Amino acid sequence: MIPPAHSSPPVSHASFVTCPPVTCPPVTGPAVTAPIGDDAAIRRDAIRVLLANWTGAYTVPSRTLYPHQWSWDSAFIAMGNARWSPRRARIELLTLFGAQWRDGRVPHIVFNPAVTEDAYFPGPGFWRVRAPSGAHTSGIVQPPVHALAAWRVHLAEPDRAFLYRIYPRLDAQHRYLRGSRRMSGTELVSIVHPWESGMDNSPAWDSPLAVVPAAPTARARRPDLAHVSAAERPTDRDYARYTAIAASYRDAGYTGRTDFVIEDPLFNALYGAAEVALARIAAVVDADPGPHLRRAEEITQAVLDRLWDPVSGVFRARDVRTGEMLPEDSVAGLVPLILPGLSTDVADRLVATATRRFGLNDGMLLPSYPPGGAAFEPSRYWRGPSWINTTWLILEGLRAADPELAPKVGAQILRAVREAGFREYFNPVTGEGHGCGDFGWSAALALDVLADPAMAGRRIRSNQVRDVR
Repeated sequence: MIPPAHSSPPVSHASFVTCPPVTCPPVTGPAVTAPIGDDAAIRRDAIRVLLANWTGAYTVPSRTLYPHQWSWDSAFIAMGNARWSPRRARIELLTLFGAQWRDGRVPHIVFNPAVTEDAYFPGPGFWRVRAPSGAHTSGIVQPPVHALAAWRVHLAEPDRAFLYRIYPRLDAQHRYLRGSRRMSGTELVSIVHPWESGMDNSPAWDSPLAVVPAAPTARARRPDLAHVSAAERPTDRDYARYTAIAASYRDAGYTGRTDFVIEDPLFNALYGAAEVALARIAAVVDADPGPHLRRAEEITQAVLDRLWDPVSGVFRARDVRTGEMLPEDSVAGLVPLILPGLSTDVADRLVATATRRFGLNDGMLLPSYPPGGAAFEPSRYWRGPSWINTTWLILEGLRAADPELAPKVGAQILRAVREAGFREYFNPVTGEGHGCGDFGWSAALALDVLADPAMAGRRIRSNQVRDVR
C-alpha cells in the first residue's frame, strides 16, 4: 500500500544517511552514565551524543533501542542542535518533512532502509507504507511540536529561505489534523493510538486500553528487551494491545477511528502553541498570521472547555468514544501551561498541582505520573519516571506563569543529566537513570537549557509562545 503523502519533499530522507544506525560506532566514545561534571562538561558531552547519533541527515534517538528517525524526537533534537549547529537543525527538520504524506500527516517513524527489519518492532514490514520520497514510514503521527521547533531554529540563526521551505509543510501538517482528526466536532484533535501521545505507556491510557482485544505478540518480537530490562518497559500485554490497534488502523487504510480515540491535553496544547509559532513564521514569509492566531485562541478555549478539571486542578484526557474524561492524571495535564491566552487563575492552579502533587519543588525532575497515584512505578516507561522533554515543556510554560520557578526547573534538568548522564528517563525519587543511554532529546534539551540566559541569572528573553502580538 502506498499512502498519500505531500508532494515535492524538500529533502530526500535516504539521501544523507551515511551508515546504518545500529552499526555506526559513536564518534567520540561510549555511552556515559556516570556523573558528567560542570556545565561546560555537560555541553561537551551533549554535543558528543548528538554527533554520535547523527546519520548525516537526522539524529536517531538512540543507536541501540531506536535506530530510525522519530517525529517529535527530531523536533526536540533540532531545538538543541540549534544551540550549536543551526544548519544541522534545519537539515533535521527538512529531512523529517521529506517523508510527509500527501494528506499532510508527518509519520511518527521514518525508517532507515539500512537497518534490518528485526532491529525494531513494529518495523516497515508491519506498517506496509511508503511515502512518495521513497521512505518507508509508520502510519500514525506524534505531537505537533515541529512548528515551535522550526521557529526556535530560525531564532538561533535567522534563515528566511528555511522558513519559506518548511512553512507550507507545517501548514499542511496542521491541515491534516484539522481535516482528519477533529472527531468530536470541536477544535480539539484526537489521537488514535497511544504511541501518538508520545507517552505510550501512561496510566492515563489504562482505562481505554482495557477494552481493546489483544493481538498475539511473541516476546521474540520485542527487540527492545535486548537493550533494556523488561522491568523498565511496557509489558507483553500492553504491546499486544498496541499492536492490535496499529494493525486495525493499518487494515482500514490509515483512516477513521480505532478502538482508541482520545483527546489528549499534551497533544492539543502543543497543537495550539504550534499555531502561534506558525503565525510568527507566516509573518516572516509574507503569509497571513491571522488564521493561525485565531485557531490558537479557539484551540485554547476548546482545551479549557473539554479537558480542564477544576476539582483536581489539572487537564485530563477525554475518551471520544464514551464522551467521558479519563480518571488518571499525568504530566500531560500540565503541558497546557504553554498555551496562549491561558488565564492566570488556571495557570496558577497548574503550577500548584505541579509543585504539590507532582513534587516539582522536591529538587528532582517532574515525574510523568503523580508519585501518590496507585499506578506509580518510578522506573517503568511513562508510568512514573521523569523525562527531560516533558519537564522542558513545563519549563517553557513556567517562563510566563512563574518566572521565579522556571530557572529552578532548568537547574533540575541539568542536575539530572549531571548525576546520571543523558539517559532516556530518570527515577524521580532517586535520580537513577533508566532506559537507554546517550538519548538524543535528553542531550539536545540540556543544551537548550544551558543556553537560556535565565540560567546565568540574566533576563529571560521574551520569545516564548505567549508573547505574540
